[in-house]
Amino acid sequence: MARPIRGLAVDSVQRKELETLVRATTTPQRTVQRARIILACADGRSQHEAARLVGVRRRIVTKWCGRFRQLGLAGLADAGGRGRKPSLPAAKRAQILTQATRPPKGRSRHSVRSMARAAQVSPGTVHALWQANDIKPHLTRTFKLSNDPQFETKFWDVIGLYLNPPAKALVLCCDEKSQCQALERTQPGLPLGLGHIKTRTHDYIRHGTVTLFAALSYLDGKILSRTAAQHTHQEWLAFLKVIDRETSPALAIHLIIDNYATHKHPAVKAWLAQHPRFHLHFTPTSSSWLNLVERFFRDLTEDVVREGSFGSVKELVTAMETYLAERNLAPKRYVWRKQGEEILAKIAKARAAKPLTT
Repeated sequence: MARPIRGLAVDSVQRKELETLVRATTTPQRTVQRARIILACADGRSQHEAARLVGVRRRIVTKWCGRFRQLGLAGLADAGGRGRKPSLPAAKRAQILTQATRPPKGRSRHSVRSMARAAQVSPGTVHALWQANDIKPHLTRTFKLSNDPQFETKFWDVIGLYLNPPAKALVLCCDEKSQCQALERTQPGLPLGLGHIKTRTHDYIRHGTVTLFAALSYLDGKILSRTAAQHTHQEWLAFLKVIDRETSPALAIHLIIDNYATHKHPAVKAWLAQHPRFHLHFTPTSSSWLNLVERFFRDLTEDVVREGSFGSVKELVTAMETYLAERNLAPKRYVWRKQGEEILAKIAKARAAKPLTT
């Protein structure tokens, strides 16, 4: 008489988790195999049938069924304490980890090889320890926190224009992209093609610079622009006059600008006093990320300036003006979606993590 099949109890939650493990493409294959064993036995199959279905020996089925009965889903994980024990002394491990934050004299950081020489171990040992403890001396993350005493007041002033634009008004994000260099590559590069990337020479000829004044309309994404050879208050004032001519006189103009000295020149203030429909909103110091025109400048740099080769400043100006004209035919609007409270919470967290200066 055949021995009765011993059932394996699996509740609905466990079954759902096991099926997820089997379907997921990121699950290790050994875990998938163990989950299939448990599901097969939970469906009423004998250990012999489950072994044939999964493609393992019967003793493997016996082992994982026993682990599951004892520990549940946690029993499918590898038991601790297996494998070769670490041979590196604890003091040596501590030295490699702690000295990673204390570079040698005359150097800004430790490398894997310099640490290996100092600790008298192999570079592979240092790399494995640093990787396991998420230590990356070769990486640096930049940051800039505004020290503006009126940061929150200016912050809410600008954010308010994005999240609740005023009626019968234009919100224009304004700034200057100064020192745009007309660089000509010394040799023509190969274009992008099948099987190879495009090329360009690392050296170039400088043909001068130009400044682009731009005003991004927050509501429709169109750009008002003007180029100039210099970057003084006279050019800024000339650009304000362009904005005045190109916009409806019935609309109030709200300009989001930074704290550059040209924006606050007495001649500019005098002109603004005669044109009361213009309202200036200054971003906090070191907070250019609040001005959405910077996002457009990034697109302009990537699409035109950085990858181009220009034989003169005039060629660069023509390329930028062509790009702007095409963009204005189908303008792309940049929409501010972050809530002010969420941004301020991140800034407060960054301030708390900032190291104290002595």
